[in-house]
Amino acid sequence: MDRVFLDANVLFSAAYRPSSRIRELWSLSEAVMISSLYAVEEARRNLLVHRPQSLSDFDELIEQMEIVSGLLSEISLPDGIYLPEKDIPILAAAVEAGCTHLLTGDKQHFDVLFGKSFGGVLVLVPANYLRQFERSDK
Repeated sequence: MDRVFLDANVLFSAAYRPSSRIRELWSLSEAVMISSLYAVEEARRNLLVHRPQSLSDFDELIEQMEIVSGLLSEISLPDGIYLPEKDIPILAAAVEAGCTHLLTGDKQHFDVLFGKSFGGVLVLVPANYLRQFERSDK
């Protein structure tokens, strides 16, 4: 079973647009959705500003997930790989929680990690992760 860590922007998108394909993640029987307190609070802050009417839906989604504390705030990245300080706790929490995947829409900061594994965690955009289930359904 996959352990799939969701970045704050994925959580935000799922709550912001209930019709978003990202919502399919919560219906996958082959995966457990995981996030950290750090990511949940970031998504919640952004929803408060941009779409407060989605907070109850957001809370329902969070209740269906495993939320980890994400105590690690530092990790050693390979030479040539840089992540902004605010993104390091996301990757660190995914590694610490023993996740198989990290899903993020942050193409600007995670671009060098897309399609690669770090600490046993494969970094993907949500659409690429969901695509594997389309193929297995056909």
